[in-house]
Amino acid sequence: MKNILIIGATGQIGSELTMKLRGIYGGGNVVAGYIKGTEPKGELAESGPSALVDITDPVQIADAVKKHNIDTIYNLAALLSAVAEARPQLAFKIGVGGVYNVLEVARENGCAVFTPSSIGSFGEETPHNPTPQDTIQRPKTIYGVTKVTGELLSDYYARRFGVDTRSVRFPGLISYVTPPGGGTTDYAVDIYYAAVQGRTFKCPIKAGTFMDMMYMPDALRAAIEIMEADPSRLKHRNSFNIASMSFDPEIIYNKIKEYKPEFVMEYEPDPLRQAIADSWPDRLDDSCARAEWDWKPEYDLDAMTRDMLEKLELKFAPKLELH
Repeated sequence: MKNILIIGATGQIGSELTMKLRGIYGGGNVVAGYIKGTEPKGELAESGPSALVDITDPVQIADAVKKHNIDTIYNLAALLSAVAEARPQLAFKIGVGGVYNVLEVARENGCAVFTPSSIGSFGEETPHNPTPQDTIQRPKTIYGVTKVTGELLSDYYARRFGVDTRSVRFPGLISYVTPPGGGTTDYAVDIYYAAVQGRTFKCPIKAGTFMDMMYMPDALRAAIEIMEADPSRLKHRNSFNIASMSFDPEIIYNKIKEYKPEFVMEYEPDPLRQAIADSWPDRLDDSCARAEWDWKPEYDLDAMTRDMLEKLELKFAPKLELH
């Protein structure tokens, strides 16, 4: 990777991945692609170039690629699971049409492409514990349908046209940088915010509902390492299971209480999010990623909890002092 375009650079993953890549490859070599109304701000705007890149507009993608001599595209544009169910037509336009646009531009310009998939690409018929690398994928959400389609399209472009496509299936991602944004696993982000802000947490997921989760630093590292991996070792491309930790709401709640004994959680299950969560894996088998490109997570639940609480305390400290 020399010159990188990140589509969706101001989103949950993109805002952090852009800064991480700029730290590795230099600010001038990583272009932050955004859509109208989501312009980069602060350090994200000041540390490197940006470009208006709407994934539904292939001309904008091609213009940015040519202008900045891009050789690698990180396509992070997507509607999160619960949001996508409310706007399925837009989710399809971004998650299928947008992926096709990126792959076509990559084919014409010789770019490598990373388009993340998700645990949402699996369904009720999938083995849940553990979920194998190669298994049935019959999701019941438009989010999942777009992710499976993206995996298949990416593999097709690699096989048919030689486009260097690679990706991982992200678990639920937990970060202190961006607030929850409408994903089914976002309860595991909001619960930390509630603990630090001293509010009772209303959990939308039932006790006993296990899902794979990952701390954002591990997710960013995975996205970079898969693109740097030796292609001769890759038997799979789109997409690799990656895993770090699996827990239900009670486990994460009790872990937080070790550091915040006064913290209170109550259950208010959301039928839509619960139905989605029930269809997703409890635990992913990531042995192929470990074997083919030496994947290994660095954070477990305790290490993540300590870091999340510490970072959020710092983030909210000025606001808390005003009350």
